Amino acid sequence: MSDQFKALILNQEGENFSREVKSIDKSFLKHGDVTVKVHYSGLNYKDALILKNGARLVKEFPHIPGIDFSGTVVESKSEKFKEGDEIIQTGWRVGEIYFGGYSQFAKVNSNFLVKKPKGITSRQAMMLGTAGMTAIQCAFTTKQTREVLLLGEKVNDVIVTGASGGVGSIAVMILSKMGCNVTAATTKPNEEYLKSLGAKTIIKSGDLDKEARPLDKGLYDGAVDTVGGNILANILSHVKPNGIVAACGNASSIKLNTTVMPFIIRGVKLWGIDSVSVSIKRREFLWAEVAEAGSFTSATVNLNLSQSAISRQIQALEEDLKVKLFERHARGLTLTENGEYVFKTAHEVISKLKEVETSLGDQKNKPSGKLTATTVVS
Repeated sequence: MSDQFKALILNQEGENFSREVKSIDKSFLKHGDVTVKVHYSGLNYKDALILKNGARLVKEFPHIPGIDFSGTVVESKSEKFKEGDEIIQTGWRVGEIYFGGYSQFAKVNSNFLVKKPKGITSRQAMMLGTAGMTAIQCAFTTKQTREVLLLGEKVNDVIVTGASGGVGSIAVMILSKMGCNVTAATTKPNEEYLKSLGAKTIIKSGDLDKEARPLDKGLYDGAVDTVGGNILANILSHVKPNGIVAACGNASSIKLNTTVMPFIIRGVKLWGIDSVSVSIKRREFLWAEVAEAGSFTSATVNLNLSQSAISRQIQALEEDLKVKLFERHARGLTLTENGEYVFKTAHEVISKLKEVETSLGDQKNKPSGKLTATTVVS
């Protein structure tokens, strides 16, 4: 690690607030027990607020912002991490009350870090960042919590509010990949973009931004809300019995004018999502799920092939079968109906081959032929 490196330094003297890239010494880094060479960071809404004027989130100056970063450990006083480990940092108020990732090197508490799974790159981790972590939590809460943890019915129809935003757009994509019929509520005219992420239906947020009835027609098995206010109140009234609404934002309003009716008549659950202080075990689980989500990167690791090689093989298979197996968009690939059928069939064939292989192995090890018994005659 170099003794001198560059970082974005925020400072405030009286009413004068400044932002400047400066060369600093490693002794400037005063928090934590693990030093990381930062490869990537992101720009979150909270980062923008802090960069503007500190947003009353920064309590001490000078300060290094950047709430998310990924990189490689270069020094560690913790038994949890060693030099060369690739890590992901989101949340825990890093970039607010602790120095953050807008620096070539960062020093952070080892209890805040997650080891990066092999199935994703450092760059991809920061393409998701805090917004992605929040969206993943919301999606899993809305669908998996009901279906698996609460042993409930299958979640099919869901709605995502603020669908064009960072959290909302990722939630649309994840829920779609989970097999849900996603309705996207947005204020922006970007229907094609949202459909490319997997949304089946697009509605205007304004249609929900009105005083809500205590109960309305049940339209959705669950919801992800990023805006709050009247929109969240209307979502609650439209959720079917036992549905879960994951709430993570207040872009519209911090107020919620509703009644107990959705909760006591339909058993609807309003589930708050906090992305700052999520436990390390849950973070590790969620990042592992991201890595196993069927991305090209995961496929390259499992198959030991380059992304271009996998892409060529997919194209060749589609040409041979004369059907389209994947929908391609900016954020990756999703299986078409034909693709799902081919995948299911191939999976069944592989399973059957394994059964035959096991059966043949069992038969090979079984004794066969004439049995001769001998004994001693006294």
